[in-house]
Amino acid sequence: MKRQTQFDHSVRVDDVMFKSPILLASGTAGHADELDPYVPLREIGAIVVKSMSSFEWAGNKAPRLRPTNAGMLNAVGLQGMGVAHWIEHDLPRLKKVGATIVASIWGFSIDDYQSAATLLSEVSADLAAVEINLSCPNIGSSSNSANSRHGIFAHDENLSAEIVRACAVSKTPLWAKLSPNTDRVVDVASAVEEAGCKAVTLINTALGLAIDVESGLPGLGNGGGGLSGNGIHPIAVRTIFDVRTRLPRLPIIGVGGISRGEDAVEMMMAGASCVQVGTATFADPRAALRIDREMRQWASRHGVNNWSEVVNAAHKGGLATKQR
Repeated sequence: MKRQTQFDHSVRVDDVMFKSPILLASGTAGHADELDPYVPLREIGAIVVKSMSSFEWAGNKAPRLRPTNAGMLNAVGLQGMGVAHWIEHDLPRLKKVGATIVASIWGFSIDDYQSAATLLSEVSADLAAVEINLSCPNIGSSSNSANSRHGIFAHDENLSAEIVRACAVSKTPLWAKLSPNTDRVVDVASAVEEAGCKAVTLINTALGLAIDVESGLPGLGNGGGGLSGNGIHPIAVRTIFDVRTRLPRLPIIGVGGISRGEDAVEMMMAGASCVQVGTATFADPRAALRIDREMRQWASRHGVNNWSEVVNAAHKGGLATKQR
């Protein structure tokens, strides 16, 4: 086994450096510094804030969350006060605690995305990136919203590319968060890369449904929802592996069912440059710090000096023999 010398815990996503490969996933860490008492945000790679639109949105009716045997179903529906409110009230709190910030945006139309990105252009200096949420399963044609324009944008490579081009007004590196609920995910990733995305986030939740056996009715107010947690981890790893195989130069941020350091390492071996921790924080608000620590311990045991030695290992014949 190779002996570890000086360990570099930082990672790079295109031209953006993060001090740790652990980020907090959008939708699970709030809009501001809610988790800072449990996970000092300055000590992790970044926080990806809950997805915001250019307008206030009430989200879906309750109940919105339901535990499953291997994770959680949610149909929150992207509730939020909008980008302008976030800039005025939440961004200052994140800056005060020294967080590295990735803003996440959504919309019902191309114009909605462009409007959100335009508002964020005013604070581009405060952002590491903008994550374009193209893949939420809880809005669109299947939603109870009368204002829905489209289903899951990330199922359409041309439309996804148009949205990315429209969001270039943000003056910030763009990431596209894509869906596992299509066999075209690699084609969509290629399209958004060509449109100007600097990275893709893989994956969002998988479509799911739970029936209440007492009432015989769906267990969520929206009907179906998005499955997150341990149950989707192999889906995420497979998606990352497939996209990396076809698109060897496109940076990938991995997310989906990470609850241990080894889960994060596995995603990096599949092709992710860094990872996001989400549902695990519901059971343990300090999960991100624990997973970060477990990754460091794994690196020490395997003589890894830099995460670049691990990223894409599954595409390069595994870890180098001298590290085994």
